[in-house]
Amino acid sequence: MPALTQGEPSVAGRAAEGWLGPVRRTVDGAGEFAVFVLAVLQGSRGTWRSSAEVLRQAGIYITGSALVIWGMQFVIGSTVGTEAAYILRGYGAQSYSGVFTAWATIRVTAPLMFGYILAAKVGCGLVAEIGSMRINDEIDGMKTMGVDPMRYLIATRVVAALLAFPFIYAIGIGFQFLAEYLTIVVQIGEISSGAWSSVHWQYQNPRDLICSIVIAMVFALTIVLVGLFYGYRATGGPAGVGAATARSMVVNLVLVHVLGALFAMLFWGFTPNAPVGG
Repeated sequence: MPALTQGEPSVAGRAAEGWLGPVRRTVDGAGEFAVFVLAVLQGSRGTWRSSAEVLRQAGIYITGSALVIWGMQFVIGSTVGTEAAYILRGYGAQSYSGVFTAWATIRVTAPLMFGYILAAKVGCGLVAEIGSMRINDEIDGMKTMGVDPMRYLIATRVVAALLAFPFIYAIGIGFQFLAEYLTIVVQIGEISSGAWSSVHWQYQNPRDLICSIVIAMVFALTIVLVGLFYGYRATGGPAGVGAATARSMVVNLVLVHVLGALFAMLFWGFTPNAPVGG
């Protein structure tokens, strides 16, 4: 066995480095993202000076994403309604399909579908937009003109997301409820409108809706910040922007599921709010 030269790592050291490399890169990336978020918070203090840009970005979110989100919410509502009707038919409990639609919509499917569409539509779009500005030196040009890009480009988009997405999400829940009603009552038609509505609304309350909106807004804020982070730090020309877009999509999908599970446990894990029993 040849002797190791001075400074050369051993086999075990190289193996440990191979395992620790991804962990180190993940920790470094998380630290850089935290620094970026702090810079966004600092830049957001002067966002009121760019209120026109905030409203413009909010309008872009609404016109560019609302119809897609509502359409996919309607589709997932049809799926939930179909599953509720046919699964409970096997137990002879079709009249309780409203339990399925109430809990699945508010607590799981509506926030997750919202997160999926935002990650694919808004998150990737922000990476491409800001990343293109970065590789074309437009961001550096703003700095030379005395314009703070962290405030004008980044903070305005974050504030616009907080203004636009709560209303888009709340309307999307309405589209999902409509699809469930049409599927269970009109299309399949095993229970009446009153039978479904009474159970559906009994198994939810305003607190559940508020918690669902909070989860969706955490998704929206996280996805927008991740997209802006990868776009702002994009390098390597168009290929680098494409790679940053792909990485942001993967990170956002992972965060949507992790945060969704954590907040669902926090809001409903120990108090499921089920009006059953004594």
